[in-house]
Amino acid sequence: MRLNEILPKALRLYPHKEAVVCRDTRMNYSEFAERVWRLSRALMDLGIKKQDRIGIIHENSNEFLESYFAAAHIGAILVPLNFRLSPKEIAIILQDSQSRILISQGVFENIIKEIPERAPCVEKIIITQATGVAASPAQMSYETLLAGASPNPPPELSIEDNDIAHLYYTSGTTGRPKGVILTHKNVGSHALGTIAELHLTDRDNWFHVAPLFHLADAWATFAVTWVGGKHVIQPTFDSLSVLRLIEKEKITLSNLIPTMLNMMVNHPDLQRFDYSSLRVILSGGAPIAPETVRKIVEAFKCDYIQTYGMTETSPYLTMSILKEHLKELPPEEQLKFKAKTGREFINVNLRVVDDNNNDVAADNQQVGEIIVKGDSVTPGYWNLPEETEKAIKDGWLYTGDLAVMDNERYVTIVDRKKDMILTGGENVYSTEVENALYMHPDVLEAAVIGVPDSHWGEIVKAFVVLKEGREVTEQEIIAFCKKELARYKAPKTVDFLESLPRTGSGKIYKKGLRDPYIT
Repeated sequence: MRLNEILPKALRLYPHKEAVVCRDTRMNYSEFAERVWRLSRALMDLGIKKQDRIGIIHENSNEFLESYFAAAHIGAILVPLNFRLSPKEIAIILQDSQSRILISQGVFENIIKEIPERAPCVEKIIITQATGVAASPAQMSYETLLAGASPNPPPELSIEDNDIAHLYYTSGTTGRPKGVILTHKNVGSHALGTIAELHLTDRDNWFHVAPLFHLADAWATFAVTWVGGKHVIQPTFDSLSVLRLIEKEKITLSNLIPTMLNMMVNHPDLQRFDYSSLRVILSGGAPIAPETVRKIVEAFKCDYIQTYGMTETSPYLTMSILKEHLKELPPEEQLKFKAKTGREFINVNLRVVDDNNNDVAADNQQVGEIIVKGDSVTPGYWNLPEETEKAIKDGWLYTGDLAVMDNERYVTIVDRKKDMILTGGENVYSTEVENALYMHPDVLEAAVIGVPDSHWGEIVKAFVVLKEGREVTEQEIIAFCKKELARYKAPKTVDFLESLPRTGSGKIYKKGLRDPYIT
């Protein structure tokens, strides 16, 4: 099923069911679909044709969902943009993708004003939630555009499996952003996979908390609509608001970034709210410490699933869903499996291989690289055939993630290839050290990198954010790690920060921590 068939199905089956909740806006599927049809027609009236690119820079909102579906219905390619990038970086992406239209929230006027000069490919800028009069003839009001467009569905379009649906640009933390191609087949296959794995139904209320420009959350746009579920949208992350809305909107599930979950379970008002509607919390977008998983399960008293994926894979590659016989294990043993990266997602094939491309032993010890293939895996990078050839070999995508695999075929990521620390001839995986740091009662957040050292080659360096009102010394942190780990794995130095740098999607920005030490 192509993406332009999903909303019409929900409309046929659930026309009067509540579909979208965002701030004070509440819409059923009929009302939501009419806005999508109007946007589709308006974009067509502006001359947008099949496979034309449409950029969008926006906080989570009903307009973002509408744009995903409108692009799908006219066969256009949506280019979601990380709004935390600089105007120059945004313009580079728009120009690289040759986006003809930009849909932008009014609050990003500092970016919008630079677009005509920096990205001349953009013909029109459609402003949502505008705060004033359009600054130029190229700018148009989103609501005015919808009001003047036909409420009838756009003409049915012939869309093929391999037609491109989305271009997601990598965050750029390691260099110039690359446009990841996702086709209708990629996104549709992934949506069906999540419906099967998570047993999604029309009873579900999905919480869009992670940013919709990021696939940690954006995949749910199509999967939840497919089953007639409800989309509850949080524009920007705020721990207290998220905790409150779980109770108010009777949220049943969501996928949150570990940073968000860590802030939520450590919030002083955690116990104020009723979370009984939750059936599962998923975590994805970055590794998570087992101690944080324990706190999540204790706080929300629902199932927990660790996920792992990539932009290139739509995104899920693994889920830590317990096999039936593992549910017979004692709770502590079950928790160990839930905290693993997980077993392979239903519609991908996954291997962990050594440098000679042989499968590693399923002994939870031998480290190899995760490689994958399947219907949800990208065909490649936008206009970058050489990069595509580097990443995809004989149909397998090489992820660059290092992992071990146990005898149940659950994998555990130990590091990114580029983040592995080589100290005194020994490999140290940063996630292992970070997990130990999270076990310290005074530590709120932690990140570990390798920094150059004349004697050891590299040494392990930790960056730590303490919980409010706590005090602990560098030597106390190091001594704690030496009790939990081999001595050579313990940090040699610890820096205490008020906060850790982050990418636009909320991941800890290790390159930013590492850059000052690169000469």
